[in-house]
Amino acid sequence: MSPAPTTRLCTHSLTSMHYRDADLVEDLLGKKTFTEVMFAQIMGRQARPVDLRILDAVLITLMEHGLTPSAIATRVVYMSAPENLQGAVASGLMAVGSQFVGTMENCSQLLDRILASSTPEDTARAIAAEHRTERRGLPGFGHHLHKPDDPRTIKLLQLADAEPKLSGRWLVALRTLGRAVDEVYGRHITINATGGSAALLGELGVPTALMRGFAVISRAAGLVSHIAEEQQIPSGRFIWDTIDHAIPYERVSTSGTGAG
Repeated sequence: MSPAPTTRLCTHSLTSMHYRDADLVEDLLGKKTFTEVMFAQIMGRQARPVDLRILDAVLITLMEHGLTPSAIATRVVYMSAPENLQGAVASGLMAVGSQFVGTMENCSQLLDRILASSTPEDTARAIAAEHRTERRGLPGFGHHLHKPDDPRTIKLLQLADAEPKLSGRWLVALRTLGRAVDEVYGRHITINATGGSAALLGELGVPTALMRGFAVISRAAGLVSHIAEEQQIPSGRFIWDTIDHAIPYERVSTSGTGAG
């Protein structure tokens, strides 16, 4: 029989609770910030000052995107079931995926390929060519509003560039891919905020498979703010009515389709 699994995250007694090796009451409450404790719980190490600065920048960037699918889902579900705030937030979090917010995981997979390559420039060009030939969206690149560059990405990369304790490897990989994309597509394509976030989280040592988790944490806060606004200025029914009127009913005749 295999040994029973263990956990390193939390333990408790009748008089205490520990997060990893820290006493919740004596070591954390009033002494550590939420971001510090969250980072230690997820990453299994204490956050450095640089970790906190960069992680906070990423979390703030990803928190709010306006009336995107995730926010719309949260508002409409809350309208339908206002007693279930957590269900409304959960419905919005289900939209954190490969098309919105969670695309930094997909971008990070491409950066992984570049970082593992002995010829990073060639690998970057191959990635860009694959996506163009197959007409697939390139995660981390392009934005329907921000052109020619995404101001959020510019700031994120500036913050990371100013940190001497970061290796810079992920930043180099992202910029290498950015140059290759412009070359292959024959025009400049902006690196969007999720692309920048992927590089910054990579610099902190966050594994690619965990990156979307940070988007979920950040987006949850943003969705709660949408519910707070929905409680004061309801828009769920307006969204529903707008869609109901904007998408017309089309009658499809089924007569004459049976056997004669």
